[in-house]
Amino acid sequence: MRPLTRLPQLFAGLALYGFSLSLMVRASLGVNPWSVLYEGLERHTPLSFGTVSAVVGVVVLLLWIPLRQRPRFGTVANIGVLACASDLGLSLMPAGLGLPARIALLAGGILLNGFSVAVYVGARFGPGPRDGLMTGSAALTGRSLRFVRTLLEICVLLAGLLLGGTAGAGTVLYALAVGPVTQFFLPWFAHREPADPDALLIESARPRNGRSG
Repeated sequence: MRPLTRLPQLFAGLALYGFSLSLMVRASLGVNPWSVLYEGLERHTPLSFGTVSAVVGVVVLLLWIPLRQRPRFGTVANIGVLACASDLGLSLMPAGLGLPARIALLAGGILLNGFSVAVYVGARFGPGPRDGLMTGSAALTGRSLRFVRTLLEICVLLAGLLLGGTAGAGTVLYALAVGPVTQFFLPWFAHREPADPDALLIESARPRNGRSG
């Protein structure tokens, strides 16, 4: 598929991903590990949630250098679009909602997050900074993607908690649900070519028995 036809898919996926983060933040029932870190850093800086995510994205991108990873267009777009979309979502949604509304926001945020990952990864414009850190670390150490991702997210979660970020039932639910949701939607959006740099990410989300969804 030609790059220009995949470009709207990339930006739509990234925008939806950023918006999904804002849904989970407003739910106030626990966010994903990276968002726990963003919340913690936000408490200690004058920066917005989205701006913090962009700064962290740049710092993570610098960690690619010793991993010999090369950023692509989608990597850079990931930083900017996620930051803008998450801040826009937070500005549109009120805080302090009732519990039923917050549960709905959490469930919707997790579903939208998994869907959006499938959309932007499937566009094949390169992994985001955090995904590249995961795949690069796995390639360097020879460990599985599952092991490396789990280790990175535990470290990020602990750092965020120490800085004052919030975790809760939503954090656990996200960890359990986002993978299967992404796996379900990815076959619908994944465009593959020989020697595809995103193939490792795409294959890691596919069912092990070879069936789609």
